[in-house]
Amino acid sequence: MLTNISNVLRACAQRNVAAAVVSARTYADFTTEATFEIKKCDIHKLDEAPATQVVMTREEGLQYYRTMQTIRRMELKADQLYKQKIIRGFCHLYDGQEACAVGIEAGINLTDHLITAYRAHGYTYTRGGTVKEIMAELTGRRGGIAKGKGGSMHMYTKHFYGGNGIVGAQVPLGAGVALACKYLGNNELCVSLYGDGAANQGQIFETYNMAALWKLPAIFICENNRYGMGTSVERAAASTDYYKRGDFIPGLRVDGMDVLCVREATKFAADHCRSGKGPMLMELQTYRYHGHSMSDPGVSYRTREEIQEVRGKSDPISMLKDRMLSNNMASIEELKEIDVAVRKEIEDAAQFATTDPEPPLEELCNHIFYNNPALEVRGTNPWTKLKSVS
Repeated sequence: MLTNISNVLRACAQRNVAAAVVSARTYADFTTEATFEIKKCDIHKLDEAPATQVVMTREEGLQYYRTMQTIRRMELKADQLYKQKIIRGFCHLYDGQEACAVGIEAGINLTDHLITAYRAHGYTYTRGGTVKEIMAELTGRRGGIAKGKGGSMHMYTKHFYGGNGIVGAQVPLGAGVALACKYLGNNELCVSLYGDGAANQGQIFETYNMAALWKLPAIFICENNRYGMGTSVERAAASTDYYKRGDFIPGLRVDGMDVLCVREATKFAADHCRSGKGPMLMELQTYRYHGHSMSDPGVSYRTREEIQEVRGKSDPISMLKDRMLSNNMASIEELKEIDVAVRKEIEDAAQFATTDPEPPLEELCNHIFYNNPALEVRGTNPWTKLKSVS
């Protein structure tokens, strides 16, 4: 018995010493910045491409890692709540594509503008929304980012215009935002995102034409995750060179699984727009791990082996983690601490999202207009009246 107690105490002491050694490591022990070789972008109607040798600081790397892990864990929790029928209706998850949202955000300013389609949870977070607000919106609660009335596809923050449910419709809206930036002369730009499935929409080509004619500060980004719903790009498009689709608009094809590739390409495109040269088109080659939406199992048109291969070879979080560890920019223990903190944040947000009350019926029609006198709104029949307050 005494021998067993002695062994336990010795093991505890060894663990404490190891923990002390880890905690004794100061920031000075880590590399503060490192240079990385990244994949060269394919270019269209450009004389030069974004840099292939880029610098990332330790602080940036930790920030990118935490943000991508938060998006990943948030989407996995949304999957769980959907399967429990706590989240209902449309729900399109972003796991696998985290490098796109985080890389784009790292290449522009928060004062710039962004609009996307219905796979919007990640962008809502990178644009300033909180996990708690996003999860509560998914469950239709009062504390949601759109007060529980928007759901998965309709979330908004400052300089972020959603979450749009109509395929491709956000692209002309984004051009309108870019036109406002040019009109106001504020040196801002608008990023308009759409998927490969929306890339054949006529309104997108009309928007390209207007943006090029007026030299709008607009970055059009096609997130090519290989499948438009259940249809592969090869079956849907005569040309899968989406970065060339702008014809007269310069384009870049980018490794959308590498946060540094996306960051550098976005910076390059932003500089192009801010210099008054007009719009830029980007194609981010990425991959979604879930199906198109939660109603799509995602394995009837692709194999489980294909999904696992992408996870094993190109996962954006694993790629960044390996870079940081191999260049002594972080320790395994430090990244594990981030993982634990992120999981707790997600669990706390899920708890809030399942206990916060739903918005009352009398608030249903509020906020139709901004800064407007109260007005009466017809309900589902002529004799039902609801009030709308700004």
